Amino acid sequence: MNKIIKIIFVVFILLQIFSVNSKAQEQSETKTYQATITEILEKNNSTNLNAGEMFQKLELVVTSKGELKSEKISLENIDPRIEYKVGDKLMIYRANAETFLIADQVRTNALFILFLVFIFFVLLISRWRGLGSLLGMSFSFLVIIYFILPRIATGGDPILIAIIGSLLIIPATFYPSHGMNRKTTIAVFSTLIALVVTGFLASFFINFAKLSGLSSEEAGFLQTINPGLFNMKGLLLAGIIIGVLGVLDDVTVSQASIVEQLKIADPNLKTTELYKKAMQVGHDHISSMVNTLVLVYAGASLPLLLLFNDAARPFSEILNYEIIADEIVRTLVGSIGLILAVPISTFFAVIFLGKSNNKISQD
Repeated sequence: MNKIIKIIFVVFILLQIFSVNSKAQEQSETKTYQATITEILEKNNSTNLNAGEMFQKLELVVTSKGELKSEKISLENIDPRIEYKVGDKLMIYRANAETFLIADQVRTNALFILFLVFIFFVLLISRWRGLGSLLGMSFSFLVIIYFILPRIATGGDPILIAIIGSLLIIPATFYPSHGMNRKTTIAVFSTLIALVVTGFLASFFINFAKLSGLSSEEAGFLQTINPGLFNMKGLLLAGIIIGVLGVLDDVTVSQASIVEQLKIADPNLKTTELYKKAMQVGHDHISSMVNTLVLVYAGASLPLLLLFNDAARPFSEILNYEIIADEIVRTLVGSIGLILAVPISTFFAVIFLGKSNNKISQD
């Protein structure tokens, strides 16, 4: 019965996601259109080209629904970085009554196929637990799209909204993925505590480091289009809370599972001994997760790091740039939250799972 309920929920949520996508597409059809290149009319025939630059005159057929469907359109590609080919799919928009311009390439097909591959491997390896994970992931997506973003976009407090969103996401994602048992409940409770501690640390160090939240281009753009609407410092803090939430899931559930399995293997383990053994595994968990978090942030910021590396500035000066300090605070605060989550979840797991000599996995 539980499996049937999970399937129904997953189908419902996926339908909601696709309906959101279709609504967004309908709203954007008055501005942008999908089109396929059918012919290269001209190539590098412009007299205004510099060495190495690209010029193409393209003929396209509009494929998206609407008043222009199946119409042929000619436009010019003057982007020096890209050479288009027949069959390429583009997003175009109307600049005026007679002129169309290229917005970008269509990537939805590749992303959809990748998503299907992801689902295939999740279900192949994790089976019904994987189905629960997909349910939790879908619910998280819907909370972010329908609850967190709309409320922040209308000027709501980003910190309060991120906390409420996290309170919705944590139980709704943990229980379908890991089952309704004491182990999962302990992981939920431990995650909430670690998240509160992370939030306080992030708030303190954002203020202590005098971060404004305006270092990125996206933040500057938000302030330009809606001056004074967004609390940018709060938005930075909300991003840290949501970013660390997903990793806390792995830490707290893993440590609770370790305690559970140790107790099953040796029901006579004393509380202190059980805690020490679980923390021995937790030390390795901390090392791997902190390293993972640092590499994830470094990888995401690689172009920025290279830019500063080529600037030949002193390291102490580079650290003081807010755009770098943002990432350092984000990484270190997130890492501290992960580190604290290990002893917190281990402690509660030992207290509530370590008292029973029965097989805990049957709870």
